[in-house]
Amino acid sequence: MKIKLAICPVAVLVAVAATWPAAYAQDSSAVRGMAATCANCHGTDGRSVGTVAGLAGVDKTYLAQQMKDFKTGKRPGTIMHQLAKGYTDEQIEQMAAYFAAQKK
Repeated sequence: MKIKLAICPVAVLVAVAATWPAAYAQDSSAVRGMAATCANCHGTDGRSVGTVAGLAGVDKTYLAQQMKDFKTGKRPGTIMHQLAKGYTDEQIEQMAAYFAAQKK
């Protein structure tokens, strides 16, 4: 009986942890929050003022594919391959949609 009780809380924790990123990312403020992590290099709302590519107004499909290519290592990068691995494909799609909707 003790074993069953010990496994139950762990199973609940695993189930909650597995569904949390998807539920969190559905919130538009959460998507903006994820996209804000790109601001240091790509500028606020993806409007770059430096030599790093801007993300604002970039086609959603193109941007999502580039991020996925960084994530899998298909596209080389200095830091992007490490950052992209921190997002699910769903989160990448949501951030790509966010940046695509921004004015250049």
